[in-house]
Amino acid sequence: MQLSIRNLALTIIGLFCLNSMAQDSIPSTIIDPVYREDQFYIGITYNVITDVPTDVSTRGLSGGLKFGYLRDMPLNERRNVAIAVGAGLVIDRFGQTLFIGESTNNETIFSVLDGEVDYNSNRFSTYTVEAPIELRWRTSTASSYKFWRIYTGFKIGYTYYYKATFKQTGNNVVQTDIPEYERLRLGASLCFGYNTFNFYAYYSINPFFKDAVTDTGQNVDFRTVKVGLMFYIL
Repeated sequence: MQLSIRNLALTIIGLFCLNSMAQDSIPSTIIDPVYREDQFYIGITYNVITDVPTDVSTRGLSGGLKFGYLRDMPLNERRNVAIAVGAGLVIDRFGQTLFIGESTNNETIFSVLDGEVDYNSNRFSTYTVEAPIELRWRTSTASSYKFWRIYTGFKIGYTYYYKATFKQTGNNVVQTDIPEYERLRLGASLCFGYNTFNFYAYYSINPFFKDAVTDTGQNVDFRTVKVGLMFYIL
C-alpha cells in the first residue's frame, strides 16, 4: 500500500513537471522593454507644385529623395504607440515652366515660360536638412516584422543649398542667389501602409518665395505636394 501511494505521488509529480515544460515551450506575448521600431528611413516622391502663377505647370523630372534617422520613443507598455524625432536630408527637383533669373541690376526675374520660348530644361533644385517629429501607431510586436502602421507628423527644415537652372541652345542660366527664397521649410506629413511598402504624402506649409512677383505682376508663392513611397529599417 505504501509503495502504491509512493508510485502515485511520483506519477503526479512527473505529470506536473511535463505540463510545466510543455507550457514553457508555448510562445507567449513578451513585452521587450527595449523594443523600438522603424528608426532608419528612405523615401522617394513625385513632387507637384501648387500656388504658382497662371500657366505655370510641371515639366520634365520633378521628384525627390529623402533619408535619415528617427529615434523611436514608445509611449505605452505594448510599445506600439510612440513619438519619434530625428534628422534627415531631402533632395528635391522641380521641373516646371517658371523661369528664375537675374536682371542687370541684380533683381530676381520670375517669368512664365510660354510656348513661344524654345528651351531644353528648366528646373529648381533644393537640398534641405530636416528634423521630423512623428506620432506613430502600429500593430507590430518585438517578434513581428509585418504590420500595419500610421505615422503623422511635422517637419522643420533648412535649405542649405538651392539652384535654379535654365538650359537652351547657346544659353545656360544658373541662379544660386535668390533673396526671395525662404530657406526655413515647414511641412506636414502622413505615412501609412503595411510591411515594406508605405504610402507617403507631404504638404509644404509655408511658400518657397516671399514677396516674389512675375514680370507680369502675378504673385509667386510656390508650394509643393509630395506623394511617394517610404521604406523603414530597424
